Amino acid sequence: MAISAQDVKNLKERTNCGMMDCKRALEETNGDVEAAIKLLRERGLAKAAKKSGRIAAEGLVAVKIDDEKKVGVVVEVNSETDFAAKAERFIEFVNIVADTVLANDAADVETLKSLTPPNQSETLGEILTERIATIGENIQIRRFKKFTGDLYSYLHDGGGSIIGTIILVKSDDNNAPEVKQAAKDLLLQITASAPQYVRQSEVPAEVISNEKEIQLGLARKENEESKKPKPEAVLVKIVDGRMSKFAAEICLLDQPFVKDPSKTVEQYIKEVGHGFDVEAFTRYEKGEGIQKKEDNFADEVASMVK
Repeated sequence: MAISAQDVKNLKERTNCGMMDCKRALEETNGDVEAAIKLLRERGLAKAAKKSGRIAAEGLVAVKIDDEKKVGVVVEVNSETDFAAKAERFIEFVNIVADTVLANDAADVETLKSLTPPNQSETLGEILTERIATIGENIQIRRFKKFTGDLYSYLHDGGGSIIGTIILVKSDDNNAPEVKQAAKDLLLQITASAPQYVRQSEVPAEVISNEKEIQLGLARKENEESKKPKPEAVLVKIVDGRMSKFAAEICLLDQPFVKDPSKTVEQYIKEVGHGFDVEAFTRYEKGEGIQKKEDNFADEVASMVK
């Protein structure tokens, strides 16, 4: 049967698939729209499976806070290219992911994908498959974190970096200008300095033990190469000093305050008053820790002429 341009247009609007894909699906199903939709979905799953092995190190980080419910989230969704990350449908999907996290208490990404986002009729996983098929790249929901309480957030997007930071604070008066300013200052501190923990008591014993072992090994090697070797007891004291520096690097409260390095963040917090303190934070940087594929242009050209 003849497939009209209007039929193709209607199917495209319902599926968001390409015009030619819609036309072929209608032709193969003799104009049966529902069968065509099923066929496109099956092909979308196949496309998604083929793309699942590709490295997705680009993408977006998003932060959302519902002030009324005192709930906030930070999410990272990855794509293969920066070009795809700027596409309207990719940006829309990232917002759908954030809304799904806000509305639910999912333990992990797989659980999240099984849920139906607000104002949607399909699960998040089904929507993801559709976006992979229509955008044409591997897309991964990498990670998310949800907080409840008095929250502040900051999103940095510049110089190729996208960093989303959310902070959970407490105070006697959350409306006090000093409290709001302190929260903003610490968001910038965390974004710029990338601490891993709020305070030293949160650092796992294994992290401390491993670092101390590394530093002691380095100190002993340096001592062996020194013209004036030091006693082991002195080496231990040297390592203790290095561990203090290590803590200052990874713990927010021990870091020099970015706006006044003469004081630590902990000292700054005490000056804020109003019982202000930091309970938790999360900082996501786009593509952090993902090994990007590095193509060798010369090898690529050589392979094309073989």
